[in-house]
Amino acid sequence: MQEELWHDYVDGKQTLTQLAQKHGHSHVWVREKLDAVEVAEQELIPQKTVIITDTTFWGHAYGVCVFRSHDLKRNIWWHEVERERMAHYQYGRRILEEKGWEFLAAVVDGRRGFLAVFKDIPVQMCQFHQIKQVTKYLTRKPKTDAGKELRALVLTLTKSDETTFTRVLEAWHEKWHVFIEEKTVDSFVTGKKKWCYTHKNVRSAYRSLKTNLPYLFTYLKYPELNIPNTTNHIDGSFSVLKRKLAVHHGLRKDRRYKLISQLLKNAR
Repeated sequence: MQEELWHDYVDGKQTLTQLAQKHGHSHVWVREKLDAVEVAEQELIPQKTVIITDTTFWGHAYGVCVFRSHDLKRNIWWHEVERERMAHYQYGRRILEEKGWEFLAAVVDGRRGFLAVFKDIPVQMCQFHQIKQVTKYLTRKPKTDAGKELRALVLTLTKSDETTFTRVLEAWHEKWHVFIEEKTVDSFVTGKKKWCYTHKNVRSAYRSLKTNLPYLFTYLKYPELNIPNTTNHIDGSFSVLKRKLAVHHGLRKDRRYKLISQLLKNAR
């Protein structure tokens, strides 16, 4: 009975009220049965793997940091966090390596701190997140010609290679470097001129691409490792997790984490 209740609650997405009606008991009885369930640890044999890692949040102060094996298509470790810090990823890596896991490469979003966490293995920065980063600066409809050209360029990222993309990016910079270095005087402060870059968003978008370029095509440098070029595999897992968890809104923290753990364990 307890196992059936838990299955209906997690996979069937039935609420406490629905479960109480189905089994002919009060929602308090159902809650007690569900609270008695213990989610067993993930039983996977430690091995060499390409890891995809990221953190997803509910609100501003509750999230879960997850490590996913790309080779196994399974989440292999997760941990509650209040904010995203590189220390969480360092902790997760240490825990997994102590159990016998060996990371061959890591796929991450664009945060620079990841390079320190995984400095001894190949790192692939998610191309999708890079496109999102540039779009954040430029918007989907840039107002300047330089911005329009740079956005068109970044949209070719997933279909390009490092040599081609670098050459085109350098050509863009050669054309627009004077433009992105233009400065505007805002005011006078303590007798000194205060200035800012006139086209700072276009400049920031370019600098983001230029800085991350060495890590955007890692997957092509190590074809034998079958490294994905995006974190879509773990992002998809997060999407399913949030849809299912939305059915059970208002959960107490410990109950929410138990449900999250079961869903992450089940995710393929």
